[in-house]
Amino acid sequence: MHTKYKPYPTVKLDKRTWADRALTVAPMWASSDLRDGNQALASPMSIEEKIDYFQALIEFGIKEIEVAYPSASQTEFDFCRRLIEEDLIPKDVTIGVLVPSIERHIVRSFEALRGAPKIIMHLYNPTASNQRDVVFRRTKEQIVALALQGVVRVKREAQKFAGEVVFEYSPESFSQTELEFALEISNAVIEAWAPTKEKPMILNLPNTLEACSPNIYADRIEWMCAHLKNRESIIVSVHPHNDRGCAVASAELAVLAGAQRVEGTILGNGERAGNVDLITLAFNYFSQGIDPRVRIEKVDTILKRITAITGAKVGERHPYVGSMIYTAFSGTHQDAIKKGIEHRQNHGMHVWEVPYLAIDPHDIGRDYKDAVRLNSQSGKGGVAYVLKTFYGIDVDAEMLLLLAQEVKRVSEAKGGEIGSDEMFKVYEALRGAQTD
Repeated sequence: MHTKYKPYPTVKLDKRTWADRALTVAPMWASSDLRDGNQALASPMSIEEKIDYFQALIEFGIKEIEVAYPSASQTEFDFCRRLIEEDLIPKDVTIGVLVPSIERHIVRSFEALRGAPKIIMHLYNPTASNQRDVVFRRTKEQIVALALQGVVRVKREAQKFAGEVVFEYSPESFSQTELEFALEISNAVIEAWAPTKEKPMILNLPNTLEACSPNIYADRIEWMCAHLKNRESIIVSVHPHNDRGCAVASAELAVLAGAQRVEGTILGNGERAGNVDLITLAFNYFSQGIDPRVRIEKVDTILKRITAITGAKVGERHPYVGSMIYTAFSGTHQDAIKKGIEHRQNHGMHVWEVPYLAIDPHDIGRDYKDAVRLNSQSGKGGVAYVLKTFYGIDVDAEMLLLLAQEVKRVSEAKGGEIGSDEMFKVYEALRGAQTD
């Protein structure tokens, strides 16, 4: 069966540079939760729910938010009007909308945003060969002409718009588009819009259907960056989907390859396997000593609000924010964590270097007590840590060995985890037996 699939084409680069670069600064974050994420929900959000979600994104620190596809439905249009008419958009936040390269949709989208001080008008049209040939039945020349017609109409409407208009263009199916044609249509749009360093445009290059490994996506981004016209006036953006489960890696490598902006969603909500998860990405930068450009200390509060609105779940093993992500049951892991935390505290260390914990749980309001939990796999280190942390008790080596063995026996008999209170009862029983 596998023979019906063909390998994704690689990219020839004269000199690949992204592989030798290091992450030093976080990209600009652009949330598409309220547009891309919303359209992937079984029950799309109401206007009130979208307002609540919008405010949560603002509190988290997101500065660019694609709020709607206002020409597609009255609800989306009305939501845009509410944001503007009720003055819900902070001065340092820019809202954007998605619009196809169709005149009536462009006109309607500008109507939806009338009165906003600054907007992103995100124009797109499909460009992949299977869409050109099968869905739209248009030639390459006709697809380029369609994009340019959209640029002309956006320019015309922008001249009448009272606020600032930032133009964004996506060759919507970039990941399935031949690189040469993606470049041709992108350069044609760039030339038609004529951005400047002072007023750049955004060129978004989506991994619309993730079908290649992250290194090939990075190669595509680097190749595009090297061949784009007027590169210094372009903000290169990426919009990775997660069909292969590699969206986070694709985004990080794309930034190394020249991308300056990443579009994604909280927890990766989106069509099919979803979009890139902005939570994981931001924490990846944070864990490398880089300012993540969001308020990571608020993450649990933000997630509680967002999941209540959408019904989404935070997986217990979700990177950085899952309920079990800072938890160890293994005895060797528990011993290493215990000694690492104690060493850091005893030496007044600022830099975080604790085995098995990528970041300090305190940074997001979690407690060290969550780091060690007891079951049949736990050892002396875990038992000692729980006794010391929860009850302030140090025990000698003999008692620690007996206690660890008894905890293991009780856990096996129970068939699962035992709580700190149960462990303390075991400790008291052993101590009582020794006294007798």
